[in-house]
Amino acid sequence: MTTAETAAETTSAPPLPRYDAAALDALSVQGDPLADETVAELLRRGEVGDLNTLMRFFTTTGDPLPERLPACARGYFEATALPPAWIDWDVMEQARLFFADNAAHINTGLSFAAMPVSYAVPRMARLLSRTHSLAYPSRRMANTGQFVTYLMRSDSFAEGSAFLPAAQKVRLLHAAVRHHLRHGGHWDVERDGLPICQEDLIAGQTFFSLLVLDAMHRLGIHMTEEGAEAYYYAWRVVAALLGCDMAAVPENLAEARAYCDLYLERHLGPSPEGVVLSSQLLRLYEDVVPGTFFDPMVAATVRYLVGDTIGDWLEVPRGPWDAAARAVPVVLGLLETIEDSSPFAEWALDKAGSLLAGFELSALTRGRVMHHAIPAELKPEYGVKAPRTGRWVPPAPARARAR
Repeated sequence: MTTAETAAETTSAPPLPRYDAAALDALSVQGDPLADETVAELLRRGEVGDLNTLMRFFTTTGDPLPERLPACARGYFEATALPPAWIDWDVMEQARLFFADNAAHINTGLSFAAMPVSYAVPRMARLLSRTHSLAYPSRRMANTGQFVTYLMRSDSFAEGSAFLPAAQKVRLLHAAVRHHLRHGGHWDVERDGLPICQEDLIAGQTFFSLLVLDAMHRLGIHMTEEGAEAYYYAWRVVAALLGCDMAAVPENLAEARAYCDLYLERHLGPSPEGVVLSSQLLRLYEDVVPGTFFDPMVAATVRYLVGDTIGDWLEVPRGPWDAAARAVPVVLGLLETIEDSSPFAEWALDKAGSLLAGFELSALTRGRVMHHAIPAELKPEYGVKAPRTGRWVPPAPARARAR
């Protein structure tokens, strides 16, 4: 039984003492002061359009900040330019190796378990359905897949890498959506708490780590406790970069289990928005899978990984392929036996998994680099003026100027 289904049926173990309803209630009204103040100032000054344009050219660590970057945004990017001082780089390398060995399985867990479970949290589903472009799973999945790929590269924190700028932009994006929902009349704070609050940010971190690991376990993937903990540790680093309150973020997988179970017990349930988002996700992956013969396997895999309770809430179709999904662990177990048989088999299957993960990401992004920027669809509701005609553009390369 998955963590999500266990929580849905309210049969999980009692949470650890540091997590209780009062603790999560307190987190539900907390935002991210640094990012929230930056977005509020940009909106007051009507500079969101300039920020979005300029940030398209600030994509890798070590790039100089554009000269015309608004002062409040410059302060934010300078304050968030470095990784947490407490990072254990040996553990991060273990996480990278874990990802390299399991890239395809991790992507499956993200797509067919973590994402659908988030749709079974009504307030998360309402949030996604009220933010225009974020309501479309293709963009969210492409952004998430690209973000994880950036994180798990060997040079993810080195000069020239794309991970840190992406994290900085995602944090601002969260603040922009928080402002949009609170001040645009789109959100019931009394009913749902602060949108993208600390409670939700920390829950998202456990979804993309713990629920992915749970999905891999349900698929029969063999993994060491050390590798699983390292993978979770990498997401704890992400939590710090995305503005989570680290005093409340679980320190290890045991604490993550307690937090996630309590969060799901508090918030899981059916919603019309969740059904729509789930349907969009299924169609997205049916389009990614070549042909139509295997299309029913998408829904069957989702239902197998999230369980029947959540599957029914999301109206994931049942069908004869459900039995085939239950046979997937047997097939993957056979492949792992072959992988363990020789170094060449291990290399070949790891290479195949890497290529499959790359194909999936390429299909989602359509070969494009996904830019984490404040969505243009939100700007009219912010009251942001139309951009000036004389926009800043990046300087031409030296050879082009010479011509």
